Amino acid sequence: MIRVAIDGPAGVGKSSTSKALAKYYGFAYLDTGAMYRACAWWCLKQGIDLDAEQVDERVVTEAVGEFFTGDHFDIAVDPDAPAVTADGEDISEQIRSSEVSSHVSKVSNIIPVRNVLIAAQRAYIAREADKESFSGGLGIVAEGRDITTVVAPDAEVRVLLTAREEVRQARRTGQAVSGVGAEDVAARDRMDSKVTNFTTAADGVVTVDNSDMDFAHTLDTLIALVDAAIEEQEYARYAANLEGYDLDEADEALIEDRTDGAVSVQPGPKQVGVLAIVGRPNVGKSSLVNRILRRRVAVVEDTPGVTRDRVSYDAEWAGTDFKLVDTGGWEVDVEGIDSAIASQAEVAVNLADAVVLVVDGQVGLTDTDERIVKMLRASGKPVTLAVNKVDDRESEYLAAEFWKLGLGEPYAVSAMHGRGVGELLDAALDSLRKAEKTSGYLTPSGLRRVALVGRPNVGKSSLLNQLAHEDRTVVNDLAGTTRDPVDEIIDIDGEDWLFIDTAGIKRRQHKLKGAEYYSSLRTQAAIERSELALVLFDASLPISDQDLKVMSSAVDAGRAIVLVFNKWDAMDEFDKQRLERLWITEFDRVTWAQRVNLSAKTGWHTNRLAKAMREALESWDKRVPTGKLNAFLGQLQSAHPHPLRGGKQPRILFATQASTRPPRFVIFATGFLEHGYRRFIERSLREEFGFEGSPIQISVNIREKKKRK
Repeated sequence: MIRVAIDGPAGVGKSSTSKALAKYYGFAYLDTGAMYRACAWWCLKQGIDLDAEQVDERVVTEAVGEFFTGDHFDIAVDPDAPAVTADGEDISEQIRSSEVSSHVSKVSNIIPVRNVLIAAQRAYIAREADKESFSGGLGIVAEGRDITTVVAPDAEVRVLLTAREEVRQARRTGQAVSGVGAEDVAARDRMDSKVTNFTTAADGVVTVDNSDMDFAHTLDTLIALVDAAIEEQEYARYAANLEGYDLDEADEALIEDRTDGAVSVQPGPKQVGVLAIVGRPNVGKSSLVNRILRRRVAVVEDTPGVTRDRVSYDAEWAGTDFKLVDTGGWEVDVEGIDSAIASQAEVAVNLADAVVLVVDGQVGLTDTDERIVKMLRASGKPVTLAVNKVDDRESEYLAAEFWKLGLGEPYAVSAMHGRGVGELLDAALDSLRKAEKTSGYLTPSGLRRVALVGRPNVGKSSLLNQLAHEDRTVVNDLAGTTRDPVDEIIDIDGEDWLFIDTAGIKRRQHKLKGAEYYSSLRTQAAIERSELALVLFDASLPISDQDLKVMSSAVDAGRAIVLVFNKWDAMDEFDKQRLERLWITEFDRVTWAQRVNLSAKTGWHTNRLAKAMREALESWDKRVPTGKLNAFLGQLQSAHPHPLRGGKQPRILFATQASTRPPRFVIFATGFLEHGYRRFIERSLREEFGFEGSPIQISVNIREKKKRK
């Protein structure tokens, strides 16, 4: 049985909210305030002068005692019809009159009267524990004065419902009926507060201020509190099945740990300046980025053209936060992918607030360097010049040649060894602070993180560009165009998502080398960093082992999954039928994942992705209450018991969801549960609770009964 006690001042909506709460759960409803009103009505009917300067408390107490013990009074606990009767007459409307309202506090402030009422209220509450009661033993919602501290101080849920005085008065004014003036809530509070405190919550009482809540929000808040109490009660009931069994410390910790996996609300993104790193190929831009970030994030190899996209990172130097953008090498008079890389570098410059131009001190000044300077001057952005690969003091003379570029002092640095990078950053951030605007944002920590994964050339970057409605990354028919994981914040239907475009995962990682090897490692790290993996397949080509390996890597990482079949517009009916047959045979491991058929190139059906992504993440975050979980498994076990093993039948004692993201269930059993039975449990859990788009992890702890000493 769950007892809910709700107290609070006049005008907070105790009655309407309590009735709705009781109806939601099938609980009984007790309006203790109506009991006090009925007492005032009875005293007035008996001719007792409640307007006297000194009310005769003995006479009032005797009248109230007769009212209750003489079977004159009754109150229904049906929230749909909470009628109050006196000698069989319904007085529900009469006790709401202005005359009764103005006298009720004079009756309720008499301590002996309160004692009579408290005993009666406790009796009504206790009655609901009976299976034959109105609620069938489920529970009761009781609201009114002293309910949380005196009448039901041990209730499972105790709430002080409150609101600002002006809000409560406005509500009472709006509730006033024709011919009846609005109650002065301040005056009522002053009268009632003579013998009770309802302005501050006692220990263990939850305060709910609904000044700025509508009715639905208030009700949802109370439902959450009752749900938690029901879960607590059910948890204890089912956990009792483990009594008498040997449990270790890890078991005890697991049973006691009932975190809800809630996601905290994060503040909005912080606006910062954007610093772009540009230069011709192989001058060490990515090495400089890694040095500034103090970790290896950008792929580095002694080969021109390793970096191809413009990749943004959150950075900090000497207490200043900024956005750092790595770019591909800028070249002139190039075609194909090299032209696309150069275009992305130019876009990065246009979107940046300041620029660091990196040149190679060992090679010296080149025509391409001078062409880049012309492009930078045309952009109007402040430029700091870094002469890289000056690894020692003896080589510093190499920087002198670059004065002729007209960009001011050339800073001699060694990205590989960190030499001179601090002075370079001081100068670059000084120019960034002087820039006219700050056009970047640090990546908000609260965004849902989505990794685009798949083998090379399935259209990951094309899909990213399509969702962003602009060219964010380089797209080319050459397989393996993307090398670095590219983080992009994209607005979909008014919600920001953090997308991570990754390099294609190759089949035999141990045979990879150079940039492809490091790209593969970073792709796996990107999957680990994500919450949801969009696994892309080229629907126009046969599904390969490599495709399934990519999918398995995301599933094994425990991420929410959406399967995306790209280039669907290139399929004919025969190809579609072929894929449907493969879906049955090759994708049996992920039949729980949603599948979206689309065309990243044209945008066809890309609008279906958002719904699938949200549903997958909801499943990934889902927690099943322990009571529901154990009740379900109990029914499942009764209908489909585990097969006998060696003459014994393993039995499930207790189960709990140990964590979310992904959902992980721990089952305590008396013996080993076969793999087929575990699969049966997983399928049944999905049929009952959903989990579409999320893997489920189930582990079994086998426990034996304690040996008698």
